Amino acid sequence: MGGCISKRESEPQQRHIAVSARHNHNHNHNHNRSKSTYQQPNKHAPRSPTPNVQRPVINTILGRKFEDVRKSYTIGKELGRGQFGVTYLCTENSTGLKYACKSISKTKLVSKADKEDIKREIQIMQHMSGQSNIVEFKGAYEGKNSVNVVMELCAGGELFDRIIAKGKYSERAAASICRQIVNVVHICHFMGVMHRDLKPENFLLSSKDDNATIKATDFGLSVFIEEGKVLRDVVGSAYYVAPEVLRRKYGKEIDIWSAGVILYILLCGVPPFWAETEKGIFDAILVGHIDFESRPWPSISNSAKDLITKMLTQDPKKRITASQVLEHPWLKEGGNASDKPIDSAVLSRMKQFRAMNKLKKLALKVIAENLSSEEIQGLKAMFTNMDTDKSGTITYEELRAGLQRLGSTLTEAEVRQLMEAADVDGNGSIDYIEFITATMHRHRLERDEHLYMAFQYFDKDNSGFITRDELETAMKEYDMGDEDTIREIISEVDTDNDGRINYEEFCAMMRSGVQQQVTLF
Repeated sequence: MGGCISKRESEPQQRHIAVSARHNHNHNHNHNRSKSTYQQPNKHAPRSPTPNVQRPVINTILGRKFEDVRKSYTIGKELGRGQFGVTYLCTENSTGLKYACKSISKTKLVSKADKEDIKREIQIMQHMSGQSNIVEFKGAYEGKNSVNVVMELCAGGELFDRIIAKGKYSERAAASICRQIVNVVHICHFMGVMHRDLKPENFLLSSKDDNATIKATDFGLSVFIEEGKVLRDVVGSAYYVAPEVLRRKYGKEIDIWSAGVILYILLCGVPPFWAETEKGIFDAILVGHIDFESRPWPSISNSAKDLITKMLTQDPKKRITASQVLEHPWLKEGGNASDKPIDSAVLSRMKQFRAMNKLKKLALKVIAENLSSEEIQGLKAMFTNMDTDKSGTITYEELRAGLQRLGSTLTEAEVRQLMEAADVDGNGSIDYIEFITATMHRHRLERDEHLYMAFQYFDKDNSGFITRDELETAMKEYDMGDEDTIREIISEVDTDNDGRINYEEFCAMMRSGVQQQVTLF
């Protein structure tokens, strides 16, 4: 399944220092106090030499002194794990209230850009906090080894899991959900923020109540909108990426496209642009054909299809805006969305789509936990060493020379083929993102020891097969679905139909939906 494409800006990022409200208050208070006690010096008094006092430089990510999160919160069980950090349940010591604490290990923040990303994410969370459908920011604490972000606990779990659990569904329910998602886009754009990574996994429910609010939770790829600035870095998650992102020239309209993809999934259970490889998904996005013929689309209202078509318009200038979406007759409150139950096959497809994503995520988690930071650091060093003119891109000549220095025996034709395969945007050179994408997947998915390690995690009895029981145990441990879902996964992955998954079938599953990579070294 298509994962997160990138976390790095290809252009210099605007720098922001996240400062808590309490810190601001103290700073202003001290500033005012010193101002009120200031006295005009006597111009006739003899001058004493002014000492050259330098303020100490605080060498931290957030630009302020270390603060131990454990002084204010008791850290509890793990709730989830992402690319950079682990989220824990935490309890505020003074009130007993429960929150979520995202703990980001500083060892994972290798480059200056990584540190800038974290600073910006915290500032955007602070900026957006207090708005409906957006997770509430509580505070940021930097210690010696980690940066900890405390935020509202969304105890209702992931949005799609709730939909699947309900077991019945209508266009009106889909419209209600989509309205809250587009409201996030509307608020972000109004407040000068581009989200850049809208996908179902980033929407949680505030509680287990039936009328719980949907909350956007992850602003790790978000940026402040700068008028006239065109973004060119490829970020997001494969299924939800807008075509102009792949063309490397985009603005805030990309968030509407991603919301349109989510709406399509809400109504039929699978993404509109689908393929066995990540490159195939990207090609389908660029073609832009939307399937409204397959089941259940003939029974879905024309009004819903009209909205999806307007949200998934290829030309961003012609694409519908967030405020226009909220006024669409199908979406607006009391609109014309039908209350008639949608075909039950939709929930079944959605369940399978979710489960496969979760199974891959679990396997990748096992791999990621065993990848050393040195491996990733090595890739960054490789790019820098090949980029001899320090332009930020690798030309064909630089790639050929770099590979020769590494002792590669590739022919001219093979280097040319390699260049074309890694050059995603076809501009004749490989930038940092393309290089890391082309090499990182090799490290993660094409190295047998990593895949075998993940396979062994599931194959508890070392039989050489993942049985239904073993898969069920692992998935239940991570709350990844019921027996029907597990049965569906096995039937999908088990190509020889013997009721169990062998190593070859597991590898095929892990490599499907991932860009076909070439070997750089």
